[in-house]
Amino acid sequence: MLVPILAAALATTSAEPTASRLRVDQIGYEATGPKVAVVADDRATPLRWILLDAAGRQVAQGMTIPFGPEPASGETVQRIDFGAYRTIGQGYRLAVGDAVSQPFAIAPRPFRQLATDALGFFYQQRSAVPILARHVQRPDLARAAGHPREMLTCFAGTDQRGARWPGCDYRLNVTGGWYDAGDHGKYVVNGGISAWTLLDLHQRLGAWGDAGAFADGRLAIPENANGQDDLLDEARVEVEFLLAMQVPDGRRLTVAMRTDQGGPAGDFRTIDAGGLVHTKVGDEAWTGLPLAPADDRMHRFLYPPSTAATLNMVAVAAQAARIWRTRDPAFAARALAAARRGWAAAERHPAILASSDFAGSGGYGDPRIADERFWAAAELFVTTGDPALATVIEGSSVLETGGIDLSWGDTGLAGLMTLATVPNRLPSPMVAAIRHRIETLADRVLAERSRSGYRLPMAGARYGWGSNAMMLNRAMLLGVAWQIGHKPAWRDGVVDVADYLLGRNALDRSFVSGFGTRSMHAPHHRFWAKAADARYPEPPPGVVSGGPNSTAMTDDVAAPMRGKCVGQTCWTDDWRAFTMNEVAINWNAPLVWVAAFLDATRNRAAD
Repeated sequence: MLVPILAAALATTSAEPTASRLRVDQIGYEATGPKVAVVADDRATPLRWILLDAAGRQVAQGMTIPFGPEPASGETVQRIDFGAYRTIGQGYRLAVGDAVSQPFAIAPRPFRQLATDALGFFYQQRSAVPILARHVQRPDLARAAGHPREMLTCFAGTDQRGARWPGCDYRLNVTGGWYDAGDHGKYVVNGGISAWTLLDLHQRLGAWGDAGAFADGRLAIPENANGQDDLLDEARVEVEFLLAMQVPDGRRLTVAMRTDQGGPAGDFRTIDAGGLVHTKVGDEAWTGLPLAPADDRMHRFLYPPSTAATLNMVAVAAQAARIWRTRDPAFAARALAAARRGWAAAERHPAILASSDFAGSGGYGDPRIADERFWAAAELFVTTGDPALATVIEGSSVLETGGIDLSWGDTGLAGLMTLATVPNRLPSPMVAAIRHRIETLADRVLAERSRSGYRLPMAGARYGWGSNAMMLNRAMLLGVAWQIGHKPAWRDGVVDVADYLLGRNALDRSFVSGFGTRSMHAPHHRFWAKAADARYPEPPPGVVSGGPNSTAMTDDVAAPMRGKCVGQTCWTDDWRAFTMNEVAINWNAPLVWVAAFLDATRNRAAD
């Protein structure tokens, strides 16, 4: 018999269903894994829930678990735990009273396609090559190559604060790489952490029992029949760009020596810049939106090197040298040589900070370099075993003070993750201490999860710019802890993050394009801009939005929402809302990592 409440829900059809107060992962749940939904309801007593199959028949029931006030949403919520139900199928719905969820599946591998499409995002962000129709999900996603040959020199002229930059007497071939986000800039610090995340995933897949997860042919990319791992093929696109951004040996360059990010550049000095790495390639001024990369006619430049950018390149190049050592010895040797040169340059110039004073591209200013130095030392040490680098590692404050958040501006955790799990020559007691540190940080994340009505590793109502990436990077921490200690709650925490991104949130919204019945479709992006101009396409599936932002609401859409939304509700699917709905490589990279982790460890879900 068809349950009447579901019959009424099915009778209402629209381009997108209305939001429900009963929130689920809209793509589905692992058959043997945890299954948790959340319902917003002011009542304090347990409520009866029922699980309906695709035909509307009741297949399970139970009582909700009251949680109470939820700070991140301003709601009172209750949870539904239906993990005991394991029958594989499509079109399930949950119902509590008159609330009916969006449909979802129960499947053996619900996250496999997500991992594939999330990684496919990077091909479509490539610079310098045409995006071919045969490699994308829809014909309208194909486009001409943007910036097909970039032989660029340094910015020369006056910045936004009036400082005069003299430029340089050389050009670098920096063709290729990935566009960073919704704009056409290419940034070393963001490219570094993104490439590292994908390469880190490759290193871990074997430990999770799925070394061939991205074997040649899985991805729709031009290299998918070259006999090489597709994940490595895609990551190498960015590694090559990072290597190309290095200043040639013997070049002298005038740079600004500054101690903070608060004032204009000053104290210009001419230095031996050989081995340093330019921070970015960017347009001279901001371009409008929408704009296909091939239509970007703005002058582009190399922007001044920084110590942080240099150490990013060192970390990733050292990691690449290790991974490609037997696959492509010549490439590995080139990467290692660049890493060694970069390390030496960063030691000569340990405090050159990036300037945020240029128009046309993001600043990525970072006044703290200790975390990048630790990360670069860790990767280079694991690759080379150089005892001098061990001394740097052992003396770093990151060993004891590194936090739980991994980002382009805080990379210490990346070094800890590598040292904890990749074989290296540190003394065994130190490796054990680093592993314990990872597990301790993971338990701190779980403590926050216990205070969240949505079971998220981030308690409270403060959601910053790129909050979805913060969630995903905390899920990575939980995944590495699980790899070390196999505590089931750590893996369950990763599932909770995936569930949140895919619809189990206060907006009943999937933040990932193409996944879920209420998915993001209007990102801030210059090409995936159909909402702005019908001549442009919607995004491909697998692109994650930056997510709710209650702290930096500076765009014209977000600003009027300030003070009128709470935590998770400070988001809207609007292409103009760059503080909430932009997309970026460093947000999609951990999405790939998390989805691939869950798929690879699917048979351990019930451990």
